[in-house]
Amino acid sequence: MSTNGKTASLRPPNKSEQPRETDTTKLARLISAYAPHDGVFELRIPGVHASRLSRFNRECVHTLRLPCLSIIAQGAKTIVVGQEVYEYDPSRMLVYSVALPVAAQVTQASYSEPYLALRLDLEPQKIAELVLKVYPHGLPPVQERSAVYITPVDLSIVSAAIRLMECLAQPGDAELLAPLVVDEILIRLLRSPIGVRVAQMGFAESSVHRVAKAISWLRANFSQPVKVEELAELVHMSVSSFHEHFKSVTSMSPLHFQKVLRLQEARRLMLSTMMDAGTASQRVGYLSASQFSREYSRFFGSAPTRDIARLRQDNPGVTA
Repeated sequence: MSTNGKTASLRPPNKSEQPRETDTTKLARLISAYAPHDGVFELRIPGVHASRLSRFNRECVHTLRLPCLSIIAQGAKTIVVGQEVYEYDPSRMLVYSVALPVAAQVTQASYSEPYLALRLDLEPQKIAELVLKVYPHGLPPVQERSAVYITPVDLSIVSAAIRLMECLAQPGDAELLAPLVVDEILIRLLRSPIGVRVAQMGFAESSVHRVAKAISWLRANFSQPVKVEELAELVHMSVSSFHEHFKSVTSMSPLHFQKVLRLQEARRLMLSTMMDAGTASQRVGYLSASQFSREYSRFFGSAPTRDIARLRQDNPGVTA
C-alpha cells in the first residue's frame, strides 16, 4: 500500500518487539489483585501475606515482626531495629531470623503506584529440614549474627513467588502445589548469599536459635520481672555470652527488648480496647505510672493520652 509516495507496512507488530512485563511488575500485579485495598491480607496459602499501602507513612509504625521473608514488588520501606536502620525496595529482599519489635515506615507509595509486598513466614523446623538437603555435609562456619538480613533480590525467588501467587487462581493448587513452591523459595533462599546465616535459625545449638528461644520466653512473659541470669540459664549460656549474643542479634539488650514489648503492648491495648493509660501500664508490668509515662513519651514521642488521641484520628499504616 502506498501513501504520498511512501510504502506503509501492514505487517502486524512482532510480539517480541512489544515491551515485556518484568517479573517484578507481574508480581506487583498479582499482589494488587489479592490486596484490593490498603491493609495486610492473609492468603489461602498458610504463612503467606499480601500488603498494600497507597500513601507513605509520615512516621514509623511500631509492630512485632515474626521470622519471615519480605519481598517488595513496588514501593520502598525503612525498618528500624534498635539503633540499626535497614532500607529495601524491589531491588532488595529482607529476612527476619527471629521475632523482633520494629519501627517500620513505608517511604515510597502513592494511589497510582501503591506499596505492594509479599511476606512469607519462616518456620525454624521447616528451615532445619531443608538445611539437611541443601547442606548435606554440614554448614560452613559463619561469624555474623543478626536478626535482620538484606540481600539483592533473587529473580529466581521472584519467579517462584509469582507461581506461588498463581496457585491461588486454580482449584486445588493452593493445597497441592503451593507447599512445593514454598519449599522451592526456601531452598533458593538457603542457597543465596545469606543462606548460611538464615540456616542458623533452624539449629538448636546456634546462637541465633538460642536468642530466639529467649525472645519466645520474653514474648510470653513480658509483663513479668526478668533477670538476665535466668534467661541465660534458660538457653544454657553464660551471662556475659548471652548478653553479647542477644545484643549482637537484636541490636538491643534483653531488658530493653522487654521494655519495647511492654510499650508496644500497652499502646495496642489503649488503642484497640479503649483502656486507660494507668490500667494499660499495670497490665504490661509497670509498677509506676510516672515511669511508664516517661518511657512511653521517650519511645513514641508524646505522652500516652495525646499519642492515642492522635492515632485514633489517623489511619494506621500497613506493617507487613
